[in-house]
Amino acid sequence: MQEDLMDIICCPLDKNDLELDVDDREDDEILSGTLTCTECGETYPVEDGIPNLLPPDMRDEAAA
Repeated sequence: MQEDLMDIICCPLDKNDLELDVDDREDDEILSGTLTCTECGETYPVEDGIPNLLPPDMRDEAAA
C-alpha cells in the first residue's frame, strides 16, 4: 500500500479518517500495519501491502 492512499480511504463504517500504524515498510510500500478509525476506533489490517477495509463482521465471515 502506498502511503498517499491515506488521502482517499476512510472508515467503511462511519466515513471518518483512518490513522496508519506501520509495522513493516519496504521503500515506499507499506507491507503490514493497521488502520484505525479516528472516530469509532475500529481497526483494519494491512497485510502484504493490501488494506482490508471489510467491516469486522464481514472480515470474520471471509476468514472462515
